[in-house]
Parts: sequence; structure tokens; C-alpha cells
Amino acid sequence: MKKDIVIPEVKDVHVAVVQEQHLEYKTLDWNAYIINNSDVDLDTVLIVSQGYNDAKMTPPMRHTIAKLPARSYAKIEFLQDKVLALNNQFKVTFFEGNQMYDKTYLFRKNTINIKALQPLPLMQLKGVLVK
Repeated sequence: MKKDIVIPEVKDVHVAVVQEQHLEYKTLDWNAYIINNSDVDLDTVLIVSQGYNDAKMTPPMRHTIAKLPARSYAKIEFLQDKVLALNNQFKVTFFEGNQMYDKTYLFRKNTINIKALQPLPLMQLKGVLVK
């Protein structure tokens, strides 16, 4: 039965972490974003994020985006500096038409840093990208 369920491969949807200036507190903060670099809208985007290593685990954070238009992006959450030393996992599920898609994006511990910055699609910013 399980083998009969087909979940197609996710393409052109990414999770990125960007370091941005917080205007009110005058700090540099790391924020996670979801990027829809495809030509179709995504419906009911569900994201569950969690940080973990062998000894620690953060509580899961759940986020919902009703509609993520084609060629757009949306902020998921702020990442505290302490969490960057953990593996950070983002489980993303969404609908494209009537088809469900699912993918897990993983930022390995300590990979979110200034040295890993690269140009991001659509955002005109540099950040750490998981495809």
C-alpha cells in the first residue's frame, strides 16, 4: 500500500538563511526564508523546523503559509545564535494544484555562517542556501 503513494520530487523550492539588520534593535539576526523559484503558486505550505544534535533538541516550530505565489519568498522564522551550533531541519509540505509535495531541508551544525554566504535566487541578497 505504501509503495502506491507517489510524492513527486520538489524542484525550484528552497530554504535559505539570511543575515539581516534588525532595524529596531540594531542587531544582525539570522532569519530563515522559503523561496518559491517556480512558475506556479504553492498552496497550504506547512513547515516544521527543529534544531538538534546528539545531546540537545529544540521544540518543533510549526508555520503555515496559505499561499506562496510563484517567484516569491516568505520569512519562516528568526534563528537564535545558539541554534546555529545545532543541525537545523526544515520539513516542508505543500500543494501544487491537487498534488502534494514534501521535502526535508537540513542545515548541518555550524554551516550557517558568514563564510558560507552565496547569492540567493529572487532575493537579491546573500545567504546560506539548501536546495
